[in-house]
Amino acid sequence: MRKKYALTDLDCANCAAKMEDAIKKIDGVKDATVSFMAQKLTIEAEEERFDGIMKEVVAVCKKVEPDCTIEM
Repeated sequence: MRKKYALTDLDCANCAAKMEDAIKKIDGVKDATVSFMAQKLTIEAEEERFDGIMKEVVAVCKKVEPDCTIEM
């Protein structure tokens, strides 16, 4: 399953790259792209576990960029 989400308050391209790397390491994530310029997250992950994976994604993003939120 592939979904796109808007990001709010993503402050820098370096943080976007760190978030992308961290998201790709989550079990069940097939691919992820975090665009600083577009303020968007595109994620491809296992459909059966998608909700659980997204909870982990939110937690990882908060660690890297505490002010950033994912619009779900």
